[in-house]
Amino acid sequence: MTEAEIVALGADHMQAAAKIRRLALWQRLPWLPDLHTPDEEEQYWRMHLLPNCTILGAAMGNRLAGVIAYGDDWIEQLYVLPDFQGIGIGSLLLGCAQEEMDEIRLWTFQRNTGARAFYERHGFSVEEETDGADNEEKEPDVRYHWRQLPELTPGLRPSGG
Repeated sequence: MTEAEIVALGADHMQAAAKIRRLALWQRLPWLPDLHTPDEEEQYWRMHLLPNCTILGAAMGNRLAGVIAYGDDWIEQLYVLPDFQGIGIGSLLLGCAQEEMDEIRLWTFQRNTGARAFYERHGFSVEEETDGADNEEKEPDVRYHWRQLPELTPGLRPSGG
């Protein structure tokens, strides 16, 4: 696991958050069309995500290495810089959302095999696959779903055999 510090992000972090998304997405999925400028992406984070979501960052020293935006039972964004992937930052950020929500849905692209494996390792299951006609990139995508397991009632133990 990593020694990242989880911090709440504000308006002054939105440029860095948008840049993390851009770098992580294009490194993993270089075939996706580049539909928005960096300024447009920053405005999306600032004007849409910031007022409507909890936005957390994972800081490694003085560098923001990963971001998550979530709320209303959805993860809107979860990205980790390529140089920091595979050391637990994504799991740490996802765990924050899982602690706050009993149920989570999210979209990822079908060809994003790394993200799909990550979510499946964390208990998400495929709920729907589409041909991508309804997303900006026109890329086939998949909706995942996760639900908090109910806690066992104290004193009850699973039966063994």
